[in-house]
Amino acid sequence: MALIVQKYGGSSVADAESIKRVAKRIVDTRRAGHDVVVAVSAMGDTTDELLDLANEVAPIPAPRELDMLLSSGERISMALLAMAIHSMGFEARSFTGSQAGMITDSQHGAARIVDVTPIRLREALDEGAIVIVAGFQGFNRDTRDITTLGRGGSDTTAVALAAALDADVCEIYSDVDGIFTADPRVIPSAQKLDHIISEEMLELAANGAKVLYIRAVEYARRHGVLIHARSTFSSSEGTYVLGEGMKNPRESEGAAMEEPIVAGVATDFSQAKITVAGVPDVPGKAAEIFKIVAKSGANVDMIVQNVSATGRTDISFTVPKADAAAALKALAGEQTEVGFQNLIHDDQIGKLSVVGAGMRTHSGVSATLFEALSAGGINIEMISTSEIRISVVLRDADLAEAARSVHTAYGLDGEVEATVHAGTGR
Repeated sequence: MALIVQKYGGSSVADAESIKRVAKRIVDTRRAGHDVVVAVSAMGDTTDELLDLANEVAPIPAPRELDMLLSSGERISMALLAMAIHSMGFEARSFTGSQAGMITDSQHGAARIVDVTPIRLREALDEGAIVIVAGFQGFNRDTRDITTLGRGGSDTTAVALAAALDADVCEIYSDVDGIFTADPRVIPSAQKLDHIISEEMLELAANGAKVLYIRAVEYARRHGVLIHARSTFSSSEGTYVLGEGMKNPRESEGAAMEEPIVAGVATDFSQAKITVAGVPDVPGKAAEIFKIVAKSGANVDMIVQNVSATGRTDISFTVPKADAAAALKALAGEQTEVGFQNLIHDDQIGKLSVVGAGMRTHSGVSATLFEALSAGGINIEMISTSEIRISVVLRDADLAEAARSVHTAYGLDGEVEATVHAGTGR
């Protein structure tokens, strides 16, 4: 008998029929002899609707009260799911994040998990119950306030529970059949991966792949949790995310796992580019600029500095579109002090990333990328690399076509179109 943690996203529990379908899958797992712990998201678009409602009553909602509001969505879905399981003849007990022992820091809206004390969950499991936990939320011991974990928080909840309970596997259910070589909505010929190493998954998640969130993958790698990304709408196996030293459960004993050159292609439309033009080309100016940006709360991704020809230079960098306004305002306020000439904001960009652990040992990966883009007449504006990733910034209008060309160039196309069951990937 195994202990299995399952997570179901908003599209998986979008309405009553969906909740009953998820309940049946959970009950089937219990009938197979396994203990089951479930982390569940709010129904459908509930979180976004609650955010809209908050913004209607207050231009800047109080963070503490916003967390109280947003955490209600998961409480609704956890209770309904427990009711559906009860109606099938099995005992289920629902728990909020605080009841489940999900202890976080005090940062409202983006809390970090600092400890998990699942005492009540252990007791429920020992008494034969199926455990349902509200994802996305926790509790701070010092303030005694409810907190929320930010985007992807239910994934992180599930992985944290799996680590604390020493679960055999953490199954993350969404509306796609697993992890693909690209977003199947952008590239219909994308292939489902049998497995992927956590290092590759971290790079894909950080560069636009949304099927798993980066914080959940980081937590799983750090705590040795085996993730199985699957579809709520299919009984077929999905994709295993393997940490260091983990073996693919599908492989026979002693079989070697072949390392692909390129695991996938990620696309990201969420970035904006800021250019600080006419910066004095003297030591320390870049430090001043990025200290200002850091204080604004913006998270810098890619950076390019032009070669100086006149004693001044341009520094360009990318940030999330949501952070761009704050970064621009902060920089404009320090223009005289830093001595740059002007600021240029460009939110019509897209980022294309190619990821693969095999890049470490194979040559020509960069050449294939640049040849594919050149053949399509697509211009590159910025380039960034890591040991297993190459990222380029392009015009956003070119991104989808560029991704399809690059996906084909690396031989990643499948023979049949990928299936997307509900339409969002979550």
